[in-house]
Amino acid sequence: MFSRLREDVSCVFDRDPAARNAFEVITTYPGLHAILLHRLAHWLWNSGLRWLARFVSMLARWLTGIEIHPGAVIGRRFFIDHGMGVVIGETAVIGDDCTLYHGVTLGGTSWQKGKRHPTLADDVVVGAGAKVLGPIEIGRGARIGSNAVVVKSVPENTTVVGVPGRLIEKATVRDDRHRVKIARKMGFDAYGATADAPDPVAHAINCMLDHMHVLDQRMQSMCETLRRVAREHPQIELPEMESCEIASTADELLRIHPDEDEGAETEPGAGKDVDSNT
Repeated sequence: MFSRLREDVSCVFDRDPAARNAFEVITTYPGLHAILLHRLAHWLWNSGLRWLARFVSMLARWLTGIEIHPGAVIGRRFFIDHGMGVVIGETAVIGDDCTLYHGVTLGGTSWQKGKRHPTLADDVVVGAGAKVLGPIEIGRGARIGSNAVVVKSVPENTTVVGVPGRLIEKATVRDDRHRVKIARKMGFDAYGATADAPDPVAHAINCMLDHMHVLDQRMQSMCETLRRVAREHPQIELPEMESCEIASTADELLRIHPDEDEGAETEPGAGKDVDSNT
C-alpha cells in the first residue's frame, strides 16, 4: 500500500512543476485524494459492498469535485491535475501512467448494461474539458486535445483535436520560408498552431500557400521566357512585362483604381465651393 502511495506522490512531481514537497502533495492535491478514496471504494465494490462503495465515491466527489465510479478500473501512477469536474464511468478502464486534466469526461453513450465506457491504454493524456464517449479504445501514448469530443477509437501515439475529434499528423521538418514570404505579402499569419500540434485549418492554408508558390514560380518563368524572346527577336513587338510578385490587396486596388483615392482627397474641397456659392 505504501509503495503505491509513493508511486502516486512521485508521479505528481514528474507531471506538475508546481509541486514543491511530498507533504504539500499529500495534503493539498485533490487528484491524489480522489485516487486514494477510489481504491477504497473499488475494493468495497469488488467485495460486494456496493452501497458502501457508492457512499465512499460520493464522499470523494463532495471533497474533491472528482466523480469516479467504484467499478472503474484504474492503473498505476494515474494523475488527475486540478481535477474539478472530472467524471469517470463505471466500465471505464485506465492504464498505467495516464494523465487527466480538469473537466474530462470518460462517459457512455448507451443506457444498456455492459461495457459502455472508454478504455485508455498506458501513457494517455486527456486535455482539459475533453469528452471521451462510448466503449472505444484510446491507444498507447495517444493525446486528446482540450475540449475535444472523441467518439471513435484512437490509434496509439496519435493526437486528436476538435469536435468531433479528428486525427492530426505531426508536422514534418521542411523549409517554410516561401510560405512565410507569401503570407506576409498577403497580410496574414498562417501559423496559428505550433509544430508539435498542427491545426488542420492551418495545414489547409499551408497547402494553398504551396500552390500559390508554384504558380508564382511558373509565372516568373513565363515572364523570363518572354523577355528572352524579346531580346532575341527585337522585331517582335511585345508588351512591357511587369513584376510577377504577389502584391497586397490594398496595393492592388490602388493600382487598378487610382482615381478613387484622388477623388476621396478632393471631396472636402468641393463641398466648401458649394457652400461659398450658396
